[in-house]
Amino acid sequence: MQDISLQTNNAPFFERLKQLMAALFHFLDWFTPEHPFIADKRARTFLVSFAMLFFELLCIRWIPSYVRYLSYFNNFLILASFLGIGLGMLSARRERFWFPPFPLLLALLVLIIAKTKFQLTITSTQVLYFGVGEQQGAQADNFWVLPIIFGMVTLSFIPLSRAFGKLFSQLNPLTAYTFDIIGSLAGIATFSAVSFFALPPLAWFAILSALLLLLTAKRTVLLVTVILAATLIEVGRLQVGAYWSPYYKIVLTPATQGGYIVDVNGTGHQAMIPIQYKEPFYKEVYRIYGKGSFHRALILGAGTGSDTAIALANGVDSITAVEIDPTIQQLGAKLNPNRPYSDPRVRVIINDGRSFLQNTTDRFDLIIFALPDSLTLTSSNTSLRLESFLLTQDSIAAARTHLTSNGLVVLYNYYRQDWLVQKLATMAGNAFHQQPLVTTYGGTGRAAAIMVGPRLAALPAGEFGTYQERPVPANSTHLNIIGQGFYPLTSITPATDDWPFLYLKDRSFPTIYVLGLAMVVLYALIGTVTFAPRKTLRLFDWHMFFLGMAFMLLEVKSLTTFSLLFGSTWLVNSLVFFAILSSVLLAILVNKRFKFKRISVFYVLLFGILLLNILLPPDALLLNNPILRYILASVLAFAPVFLANIIFTNSFRDSETADIAFASNLLGIMVGGGLEYFSMLVGYRLLLIPVIVFYACALLFRLRSRRTPGGSGPAVESEPIFVS
Repeated sequence: MQDISLQTNNAPFFERLKQLMAALFHFLDWFTPEHPFIADKRARTFLVSFAMLFFELLCIRWIPSYVRYLSYFNNFLILASFLGIGLGMLSARRERFWFPPFPLLLALLVLIIAKTKFQLTITSTQVLYFGVGEQQGAQADNFWVLPIIFGMVTLSFIPLSRAFGKLFSQLNPLTAYTFDIIGSLAGIATFSAVSFFALPPLAWFAILSALLLLLTAKRTVLLVTVILAATLIEVGRLQVGAYWSPYYKIVLTPATQGGYIVDVNGTGHQAMIPIQYKEPFYKEVYRIYGKGSFHRALILGAGTGSDTAIALANGVDSITAVEIDPTIQQLGAKLNPNRPYSDPRVRVIINDGRSFLQNTTDRFDLIIFALPDSLTLTSSNTSLRLESFLLTQDSIAAARTHLTSNGLVVLYNYYRQDWLVQKLATMAGNAFHQQPLVTTYGGTGRAAAIMVGPRLAALPAGEFGTYQERPVPANSTHLNIIGQGFYPLTSITPATDDWPFLYLKDRSFPTIYVLGLAMVVLYALIGTVTFAPRKTLRLFDWHMFFLGMAFMLLEVKSLTTFSLLFGSTWLVNSLVFFAILSSVLLAILVNKRFKFKRISVFYVLLFGILLLNILLPPDALLLNNPILRYILASVLAFAPVFLANIIFTNSFRDSETADIAFASNLLGIMVGGGLEYFSMLVGYRLLLIPVIVFYACALLFRLRSRRTPGGSGPAVESEPIFVS
């Protein structure tokens, strides 16, 4: 009787323990739980794709704003996302797979970034980073930061994409892919709205949290809500006191001279202080030519307004101030102590500087490239900075066409390295076919002012000779002129529209990126062996892998083409991605309606238009008429993208293992993203040669699989793509 009593009394306890363990296991596999809020597989595919794309863009924008200098490694974050998605989809074939749920990994990622305050100081001279070498006590090259962040982002995507892989195996391939693309379009559109309204990260994480709650089981929603709420609190705490532009986290610090120091992504960027305290290179052109010598000025990279204020103080009658970042310009309008943007002589343009040069018909007697050194990349898919196409020899030549017959182009900045001054002076001299007048400064840094243009001929004969330098004054606490004169041109490799890498001394594949890509390969090998079942690896789709490699490089070329032609703004990049995904949808509809018997015809068309792109230099697309320029660019950039998507969706439609095919394609995309760094060696146009090679390999694997019995064929009965 006693034994029976004990069993009876303990039964509720064991039952509650059993329920708790069951809830825990459901939470660990939280994305495919019982009784979800949204059970429809198409809707869940859309939501998972929406969440993954939004999380990818969130990582690219949010992480570099706190992990210093990771702004220059945004492409590694997108490689991490593709790797994580590919590994997660491969792991979907494992029946028993316990992995930390996404809300926990998200909270851990936020906590690591919030508490560790990672610093990545790079002293490598292969890639020049503005701000490097100026911090007292900075540690040398902390390369361990990148592997930690890369690993965390990769792991975070695995639980998201594991559910994605299961959904792909349960739906018709084209149906799953359709709702995947629609979800990606929704993610891009939502993040574009976030950028347009300059919303802070708390809003980004809140949107992501809402998507996650819709995908959570009803029985675990309370636990997920608590974790997400704690994450939001930490994100909100981090963003206190910061402004968020479409490109940066901006923090203002009061300056001792009055005004503010502007930090972006944790690095000093601009000083919004009274003009009498500004560095001498801002004023050098007015010192040489005198006050009132210039009447119409164009300032590219106007920022918070210091260059504009100095131009106004020196009698310039009309100023066009072009700035790419609307938030930085608005802060200057409100807080610059000289209030330059309130002057009626100033016209403000929010646009990419190179795009403005391509579209304006105005002429100026002074064009200033005003310290346009960004601290972020144009896109997560490329190695381009915001100013890459502005600081090329072709861009300086474009500025020459907008000068009056007595005009002058001026470039100035803290250039840090002698070879960079040589490079810019040579580029300016080549564009104008003359030796530029260069003034260099030393003491608290290495700075220079470079002047070139017809106005140099007005200088008194013999006033300036050949450039010469004198030693930097000992213990100097401010900038001093250490050299001045007409600069002899050198044979240093200039930055061009095809090779827009100003901060590389020569064409090279920098060691810093080789090491980074080696890390990616190591993660990919370990992850694939760990997460993919052996039988899944035997089904790996090499045809889809090569399609992914080729398409990623093709997408990179399309992005760079449109950045050159229409500007490197966040809006242009969003529209390009939106157009690429829309072409995928169109390709799906075409393959749904038509059954192509000879897909090799599309390969031939693709090879032809890729060869045309290789033969045409970038300047061939820079037509004066913006409508004709858009039409030509659309044909040359998007025609191969559309043909590539026809090829992909045709193969994907016939896939027997859609989840493995998609994962193979994503891993190929990741490899293609790494190969983008070869552009530093060969330029962007020649990247199309490996694109042709990879598509040829894909075609060979496709033909081989068709000759193999059971090599192709639909896995699931066809379903309607769109549901009314």
